[in-house]
Amino acid sequence: MRNTPPLRALHAFEAAARHGSFKAAAVELGVTPTAISHQVRLLEEICGLKLFQRRPRPLALTSAGARLFPILRNGFDILAGSLAAVADSDVQTPLRVTSPNA
Repeated sequence: MRNTPPLRALHAFEAAARHGSFKAAAVELGVTPTAISHQVRLLEEICGLKLFQRRPRPLALTSAGARLFPILRNGFDILAGSLAAVADSDVQTPLRVTSPNA
């Protein structure tokens, strides 16, 4: 069985890395900066790697975080594109049923 991190933790990390700020990530995701920090720490524990350099501003990625960020960003972009494609292809067309006269 895989030890897959929760999607919430992956999303929190991706948003924090993209914004360079736990606060901005929190605003985007509608949670507190503390919640972002907890999710990032959970992800770090699962991965066994530090993803951010813990220092006062600005927020900086470690080398592991810098490798993970584009992978997750691409993954979230693919998911969003897939959902949009499914929604666009869900155009309802009438179903015609014919049968021979009996």
